[in-house]
Amino acid sequence: MRGRWTADEAWEWYDARPWLVGCNFIPSTAVNQLEMWQEETFDPVTIDRELGWAAGLGMNTMRVFLHDLAWKIDPEGFKGRVDRYLSIAHGHGIVTAFVIFDDCWYPDPVPGPQPDPRPGIHNPAWLQSPGIRAARDRGEWARLEAYVRDIVGAFGADDRVLLWDIYNEMGNTFLVHLSLPWYQRLPTLAAHLFRHLCLPIRTLPLFRETLRWIRDVGPSQPVTASIWFINGRLNRELADSSDVITFHNYKPARDLERQIAGLRAQGRPILCTEYMARTAGSLFETCLPVFRRERVGCYNWGLVSGRTQTIYTWADPGGGAEPWLWYHDILRRDGTPFSDDEAAVIRRMTGSR
Repeated sequence: MRGRWTADEAWEWYDARPWLVGCNFIPSTAVNQLEMWQEETFDPVTIDRELGWAAGLGMNTMRVFLHDLAWKIDPEGFKGRVDRYLSIAHGHGIVTAFVIFDDCWYPDPVPGPQPDPRPGIHNPAWLQSPGIRAARDRGEWARLEAYVRDIVGAFGADDRVLLWDIYNEMGNTFLVHLSLPWYQRLPTLAAHLFRHLCLPIRTLPLFRETLRWIRDVGPSQPVTASIWFINGRLNRELADSSDVITFHNYKPARDLERQIAGLRAQGRPILCTEYMARTAGSLFETCLPVFRRERVGCYNWGLVSGRTQTIYTWADPGGGAEPWLWYHDILRRDGTPFSDDEAAVIRRMTGSR
């Protein structure tokens, strides 16, 4: 079994690459990960067009979520679609960080046709993978192990794959209580503390097993799991499990600088795998200069506004018109930017203008 990379190995890997700049990508025609990857709705034409727009902004990497059910219903077809996606991305000079599991949003994924988005709702059909029930049911783990070993084994020596992100935002199953009236009345800080300090990390055992499965396969790419909230014990385990350090930050640049400074103590390369929320003060014009100065790779959330509707915030009640200030995303469906000034900043920072 391959163990954790040494710091020297991680730096050798990182220093061989340009400054990594990209986004969390799903084509605008997909409402969630299953709609992206299932045969009936896989959309290589849109993927090609939109990744071309990303390359035009100077982006050279994408973070993309997989889904275990897309593999379960069609393992060979799923791997074929992953390969086709990678070929498209590679053609645009883009390498991909794949996310294997995810605790965010809806807990009971079902394959087949996915629901149409409810107007004005942020990520109205985003799916957990494998879902909290499957994650806690050890009877499901043989299937999940087969999935992990198969997908990492198939692409574990593929230079189109940048890294493997084991588990996105472990424990972030807040959707269950987000819509409850008492939760909505909580002040922002109290809601934050409730979400991040009072909820158990029930998927941690699956994370530990997944790390073991991946290490046993031994991919040539690094393995990571992103630090995303205030939980010292969990964050230490995530950092200690990672070859390169990854984190999420949706706050203004000053907070971003502080977090990067703290993570430097790990002595390893750092990438921010989620940032940019305009209404929270996380902006391209203030954050990208920090990332470039510190040579921290970075992925904003969202490229083209589409069926995930992430131009709205997590708390928007739905039914509203397009917000005057988008929360996430960069481009409209015709490829024009939400903000010409933002697009100019991205191109200037990436050197693509």
